[in-house]
Amino acid sequence: MLYAMIDIGSNTIRLAVYQIEGETTELLMKKKHTVGLASYIKDGAMQQAGIDKAVEILTEYQSFLAAMQIKRVAAFTTAALRNAVNGKVAVREIEERTGLIIEIISGDEEAEYDFLGATHGLESDNGLLVDVGGASTELVYFQGGVIKQKASLAMGSLGYRTLYVKGLMPSTAECAVMRREAETAVREATDFAGLKSPELCGIGGTFKGILSLYNAVYDLAPENRVMETARFGELLRRFAVDGIVPPDNAILLMKNLPDRIHTFLPGLVIADTVAKFFQSSAVTYSNSGMREGYIYRHVLTGKEALA
Repeated sequence: MLYAMIDIGSNTIRLAVYQIEGETTELLMKKKHTVGLASYIKDGAMQQAGIDKAVEILTEYQSFLAAMQIKRVAAFTTAALRNAVNGKVAVREIEERTGLIIEIISGDEEAEYDFLGATHGLESDNGLLVDVGGASTELVYFQGGVIKQKASLAMGSLGYRTLYVKGLMPSTAECAVMRREAETAVREATDFAGLKSPELCGIGGTFKGILSLYNAVYDLAPENRVMETARFGELLRRFAVDGIVPPDNAILLMKNLPDRIHTFLPGLVIADTVAKFFQSSAVTYSNSGMREGYIYRHVLTGKEALA
């Protein structure tokens, strides 16, 4: 069967179409729009302009799905709308205007889906999973293939950029402010106090962007998936400049993360802070995450795949 997923995230709105046969799942295509819904939050509320932008993109996706005759569709939203004081009202309006049924994923659910998706093919049954999103960061500690601790922290790449960055790229002083905020957020995850993890499993668009730039800067193969966290500080010092971006750096940014130039440094500050807190020397990127975890939980192990 063909199965479509629409992920209304804090930074992007994505459409992914899968072919599912028995226990086999194949990603056929992905589309995304970098909308930045988290930047439409003012005084805790989602603004009408953000709702209108989401409706515009979702209507486009609905037209595509109708043309392709794809009828099994799951749509969900995460931190940007979940945390907005008018989130439920905004989602209801989007549903009425698009005809979609949209599930608001809780922080705990997001962490669980992240875990299921990212660890499905991992060799190790123990570790710490980190997903730095646009408006929240999910942490999942697991042992023996079982979740032991999970948390959704109110820090994200786009959220921090909106709150603390004045220009396109943050200055060293702005990075210092974001680091202090991130340190406070991680310390407040008291269930993780004292935990050490030599290696992190990183998922999501922030880590994907950091990895692409990391491989380019350090002349590594595009297939490389492992990053030394000691080099995160080097990247921050190189790209967190007070003023105009040097041409060499500009070329690297435009080639490797054109859609995330404005959010990658806030995301890197968060990633570096988390790595230091848990004394992690390396991050291994996993290309599977919440969407795949949702499929494993609700489709492959449920009744829908048999329908």
